[in-house]
Amino acid sequence: MKIKECNASVMSAVTHILDNYLEMNNHRKTVERYSILKAVYNIDGHFTIEELGDLLTGKYKFPVSRATLYNTLRLFMELRLVIRHRFQGATKYEACYAGDSHCHQICTMCGKVTEIRAPEISAAINELHLKRFRKDGFSLYIYGICSSCQAVLTRMKHTQKK
Repeated sequence: MKIKECNASVMSAVTHILDNYLEMNNHRKTVERYSILKAVYNIDGHFTIEELGDLLTGKYKFPVSRATLYNTLRLFMELRLVIRHRFQGATKYEACYAGDSHCHQICTMCGKVTEIRAPEISAAINELHLKRFRKDGFSLYIYGICSSCQAVLTRMKHTQKK
């Protein structure tokens, strides 16, 4: 998991969304919620609950219970600040402010997930008119075998022939 410094304007916007929701629904503005939001938006790419918990405990010196992480991420998903992916038996999350739609390549052997930009797919989906449905974004999963695993398979094949 890579850490990045979140863009200040993005962080301000997502904090504003959370503030508004909590105020409108008479929920408490807890330090935990804001710490988790900051950590989520400083992770570059996908993360698991365990990785998020480790980041909060390690880098931020702010341990949070597993239940708090699940409940907070569920809230963030309702607010469209986080999206949940299910990659080959693993649940991962990703910050998704501003409808950053993209495609994922998933290796069926090693499970490696790579994000790819495909402007032609994005354009096709943006042009797609759906009846009685408003699109907020999309995620596309492309399954196959990565080049590293292909090389291993090729070596195994050549070894068996000898």
